Amino acid sequence: MTILCLETSTKSCSVALGQNGKLIALKESIDAKHSHAENLTRYIEEVCRQARIHLKDIDAVAVSKGPGSFTGLRIGVSTAKGLCYALDKPLIGISSLEAMAAGQVSSLKSQVSSLFCPMIDARRMEVYCALYDENIKEICPASAEIVDENFISKVLSNKSHISHFTSPLYFFGDGAEKCKSQIKSTNAIFIDGINPSARFMIPLAEKYFDEKKFENLAYFEPFYLKDFFTPSISPKGEGL
Repeated sequence: MTILCLETSTKSCSVALGQNGKLIALKESIDAKHSHAENLTRYIEEVCRQARIHLKDIDAVAVSKGPGSFTGLRIGVSTAKGLCYALDKPLIGISSLEAMAAGQVSSLKSQVSSLFCPMIDARRMEVYCALYDENIKEICPASAEIVDENFISKVLSNKSHISHFTSPLYFFGDGAEKCKSQIKSTNAIFIDGINPSARFMIPLAEKYFDEKKFENLAYFEPFYLKDFFTPSISPKGEGL
């Protein structure tokens, strides 16, 4: 099983090829100087060269479906859908936050009960976040939250059985850095330098492929989480 994975939910542009759940080729830039539109197809060609695999020989395309950058998600999803149409391959949509959590669970190999809170910057003091346990089970679904001193209690408010969670609570992602001064908890552990990566998607993509959890190519859209805002245009062409 060979799956092409595309991650464009943030400033990072990342493409990976996974084969039988293992990474075999990766090309990514953490803070791309050029837009995803310029980089993405070039990166796809490069990972295929690295792995000596033709696109026609892949089994599926997996794409980060959000939340994240509106523009980045549209580019990633439109590219993935175009490939699937052209190659007649199934499309797998994967939560950007779930993939980040899966990457950290795999990296830390925690043997104790823990919570993992991936965070994607949503500007100002707002973040896209979710909570997962050490088995990558979703504890709290993705939401857009304003980070303040009550952030943890707000996120856990609907989960009374863990509202007084005493085990490690890991925060990571490009939204976590600005939250360090706001989150007051002795259990909070911040992991620096973690960005969304296509390599984190590989185990999830294989799992979804086995479960035949495919997206409808005609109707699949990114999971923006927040409404997309387009400024109104006045008759003179000025933004209102």
